[in-house]
This record gives sequence, C-alpha cells and structure tokens, in this order.
Amino acid sequence: MASKTINLALQGGGAHGAFTWGVLDRLLEEKDLTIDGISGTSAGAMNAALLVNGYMKNGREGAKEDLERFWMRISEAGAFGPLHKNPFERAFSGWNMDNTASYQWVDLMSRMFSPYDLNPMNLNPMRYILDDMLDHDAIKACGLIKIFIAATHVESGQARVFSCEEITTDVLLASACIPFLFQAIEIDGDHYWDGGYMGNPAIWPLIYNCKSDDVLLVQINPIRNTQLPRSASEIINRLNEITFNSSLIAEMRAIDFVSRLIKEGKLDKKQYKDIKMHLVYAADEMHELNASSKMNADWDFFVYLKNMGRQNADEWLKAHWSDIGKKSTLNIRDKFLTGPTCGMAMTDLARKKPKKK
Repeated sequence: MASKTINLALQGGGAHGAFTWGVLDRLLEEKDLTIDGISGTSAGAMNAALLVNGYMKNGREGAKEDLERFWMRISEAGAFGPLHKNPFERAFSGWNMDNTASYQWVDLMSRMFSPYDLNPMNLNPMRYILDDMLDHDAIKACGLIKIFIAATHVESGQARVFSCEEITTDVLLASACIPFLFQAIEIDGDHYWDGGYMGNPAIWPLIYNCKSDDVLLVQINPIRNTQLPRSASEIINRLNEITFNSSLIAEMRAIDFVSRLIKEGKLDKKQYKDIKMHLVYAADEMHELNASSKMNADWDFFVYLKNMGRQNADEWLKAHWSDIGKKSTLNIRDKFLTGPTCGMAMTDLARKKPKKK
C-alpha cells in the first residue's frame, strides 16, 4: 500500500475519550499511515499528549503502551473517588450514572457549591498522573507529530491554542477544566476553562500548520438528538451537547464554504487549502450513553469504549484507505449543516444578490 499522511482532530468528552483511545490504538497499527498533526481538547488533549509522549520513547508501540497505561491509571484513581455504583445499580443501569445515588449527590453539590467551596486546595488526581507519566521536554521537542491543545480563556471568552513547545501539565488540565468541578487553571497570569466551549476540537491549527490536507475527526459528542428533553437533567445534558459542538459546527461550515468556492473556481488552490474531511464516530452506540456516563471510570467501561473505537477505526480504514489524500469521505452538509434553518448554506447566501432599490 502507498503510504498516507493524515491529521487527527480529537473531541473531548470525559470518559468517552476511551473511544478515541481505541481509534488511536488501531491507527497506530497502520505502518503506512503517518500522523502529521493532532488537535485535541479535554480528553482528546490527554490522548494526543500521551500518544506523542509514548511515540517519542518507543515509536508506535510506545504510544500504544502509554495510552493504555494512562486510561488504566484514570480508572484506578476513580476507584477512590466519590462516584461508584453498588451491585444493584451495576446490574440495572448500564454504563450511565444518572440514576446512581453517588452521581446524584455529586451533581447536586456541584450546583449548590463551586469548586472553590468544595475543593479549596484544588486537588486533582489527574495532575499527579500527568506529572508522573509525561516527559514534557520530549513533547516540546517533538517535531515528528505536531500537537495543538485548545482551552477557553476565561477573561476574554476566546479559544487559546497551545502548541508543542507550550504544553505542560497545566495546559492539559486547562483544556479539561470543567468549571463546575474544578477551579480555573492559571497559566502566566491568565485563567482557563475547558477548551470544549470554544474549540471541540479546533480544526484551524491543523489547516495553518500542517502539510497534510486530510483531517480525521474523532467524534464522541452527539450533535443530533431526536428526543425532546423534559427533565431538568435531560435539558442540561442537551444544552451541554449543543454548547460543546457549536464551535465545531461553525468550523465545518467554513471548511465547506471554502471547499465549494475552490471547486467552483472562485478561489485559487495555491492560496487556499481544499481540506479533505473524514469522520470516525459510533452514532448508535454513543446515543445510548448520556452525559452522566462521561463520569464513569470503571475499567470495564473503558475497555468497552476502546473496543468500539478500534472496530470503528478498522471499518473506516478498510472502507476509505484509498480516499485519503484524494477526497473527503465526510459529507459536511449532511452531517453538520442540515436542519430546519440550515437549508441555505453559506455558498447559497453568497450567490444571492441584493435587490435594487
């Protein structure tokens, strides 16, 4: 097979990031597939950093080993946390946590008190795991795989993207800092929250800084939900889904707009990239998991998601290997821009001429 080069865009989503772990685990087995750059947010940022960390130590096998060790340590740390299922809950509630007493208690407390009240020492077991596992100098020096980590700048409300030489434990924690659970992360006098609010993930760093025109999006947050949310928790969950996908939808609209203008000959290919978008996503399986399952740190759940990710990545590789470098395999309009108010895309708006007075 001819060698291929691709960029990866990894969404955040708590424990659902184990699905992305599975996707990466399968992609790393393709010796003829080279990763040019990775843009990650929250759990996607963790996966990106651990992949590069292991890759710098021992190539592809090192990346696979570090990713597995990271998720195993997250599960071990979760065993000492407040969120647990009793045997009855395990038997009848599946992977979701919303009907468990521990989750309801934590959810209630997070709505009544801020992390500055509940955790004044700002303890975070993730910090100890990352400090122990990451070789920050290796990540900063890595020129083989570029990585870009998104966080939300609290004061300005804008996205901040950190590149290889800037990445530290604090940067990764900032990208995954859910403001209801953790205190804002301070970096150089500025404060940051979860990057998912403004870039989940950010695609533009891959467009401007990487040679490959192919971007594989690993999606773990559902965009569409046909069921009307009625309970308070369902409404909050749906709002979170919409919020954490809004920036991605905006970028997809822009990519589709530029791509269509290039195809119509209205933009010079030498000055603009015709990005080829691809997608790995397990829509049916992920729709069965609600937002509460993102807090589930059971090892069995991680393995379930990993295997699902591996299977979907394997199916995508078999179906679309020959398309890499040639064409998009993701129909952006069908996936991101359809709906009762989305019938007119940006290209259609551009064609409309103002009426003469």
